[in-house]
Amino acid sequence: MKRSAGILLPIFSLPSDYGIGSLGTEARSFANFLQDAGQSWWQILPVGPAGAGDSPYASESTFAGNPLFIDLELLEKEGLLTAEELASARVPAGDRIDYGHLRETREPLLRKAFSRVSGETAEAAHSFAERNPWVREYALYRAAKRHFDNLPWFQWPDPGLRRHEPVAVEHWRGELAEEVAFHVCVQHWFFTQWAALKSYVNGLGLGLIGDLPIYVSLDSADVWSERGEFLLDGEGKPSKVAGVPPDYFSEDGQLWGNPLYDWAAMKRNGFGWWIRRVEGAAKLFDVIRLDHFRGLESYWAVPAEAETARTGAWEKGPGMDLLGVLTSWFQGVAFIAEDLGILTEEVHRLREASGLPGMKVLEFAFSDPGNAYLPHNYAPHCVCYTGTHDNDTAAGWYASAGEEERAFAQRYLGVSGAEEVRRALLRAGQGSVAELFVAQLQDYLGLGSESRINVPGVGQGNWRWRLRPGQASAALAEEIRSLTALYGRCPWQPEPKTTGETDEEE
Repeated sequence: MKRSAGILLPIFSLPSDYGIGSLGTEARSFANFLQDAGQSWWQILPVGPAGAGDSPYASESTFAGNPLFIDLELLEKEGLLTAEELASARVPAGDRIDYGHLRETREPLLRKAFSRVSGETAEAAHSFAERNPWVREYALYRAAKRHFDNLPWFQWPDPGLRRHEPVAVEHWRGELAEEVAFHVCVQHWFFTQWAALKSYVNGLGLGLIGDLPIYVSLDSADVWSERGEFLLDGEGKPSKVAGVPPDYFSEDGQLWGNPLYDWAAMKRNGFGWWIRRVEGAAKLFDVIRLDHFRGLESYWAVPAEAETARTGAWEKGPGMDLLGVLTSWFQGVAFIAEDLGILTEEVHRLREASGLPGMKVLEFAFSDPGNAYLPHNYAPHCVCYTGTHDNDTAAGWYASAGEEERAFAQRYLGVSGAEEVRRALLRAGQGSVAELFVAQLQDYLGLGSESRINVPGVGQGNWRWRLRPGQASAALAEEIRSLTALYGRCPWQPEPKTTGETDEEE
């Protein structure tokens, strides 16, 4: 990866008139802003259907796209929604997402659009499903959940369907054919719009960085349709679940509750499930950030009945058995190791053996001169962040930091005062030897803790912050470009403007 810079902004945080960011005009406008700002990368979060607590890391599918990101104005242009229906979907401007309102109103609107689908679109959706076998399983999973009053798959009344037995699966695929077709069409819309957006972004000379969460949800199409990849009993219940031990973020640790993988079985079949998973992510992103990398060396297994993650224990992960397969199979795909958390020498050795760049977070840095997150301790093959989506904003971090941490940060950065520290933090990251520097857009805007994306260990109220129209201004782009160019992460003079193509489809 060449010396470059990027900005982290989730799709859901984009401005729009419809309550949540989408894959339409505002996404292209933000890509234009990034180009003007001299950035090479747009980092986003997972784009699957959000799960518990509206988290993109708790999706019901590792492959599917989030229907809430479908741009309604593009559907209206295709004649699938009326101007009146589009107007009814408008939401008053604000910087918070109301997921409850969206859950009540968005799907009925998509169903109206589906009712107007032509034979040509239906054929295109069918062809999309034929090329992507996961779509048929996901669509049946969604259809069955609706039919069975939204019960999780392991509580469905048909035991054959629970066990994903072929006869039961085909019976219900026929029984729920219209509902299955709806969900196939929704995914067709998502991936058509995504492909057009990605083509536009890449046409500007920008790349997309996306996350691959290490785990999937128990109540997901993945676990239902491929139960043999996970450590579950005959009824589909796990004896142990995923989490992390007590750490910087939480004194009780984090009890994620995801089922654990049957790594031995996965190894026997050549990690085929992971190959298909990364293949799907590679269609979405140019660089894939492997979430919770340390869990590939050893992972925290918590008894399923535990109330907190305190009572877990470390168990051995797949290590280079998996990473060697992925890096050799996907030689044209770049990966970033999210090697944060409780790290051991074994984790460091695994990252070095894999050859993947790790992460350095400046908000973790200011304790003593030997801190590995201080820029003078970096090796170039890494990615530096002011903070990730799990951290506070730079301004919020400084406001809540202890006196000793603040004092050390001021001495190290050579400035004093909250605003000067925020700016110096950005200069430190841009000026570091890290190959790539990424900041949350909130850090360039100087926003505080009210604009934080996520508080780990807190189940509700996250993933809601939105950019207001006009905040990503031409003046801000010029300011960011000046800083980025000063430290050799983009050309000193802007290159001739390019335009992305918008008519490709995956």
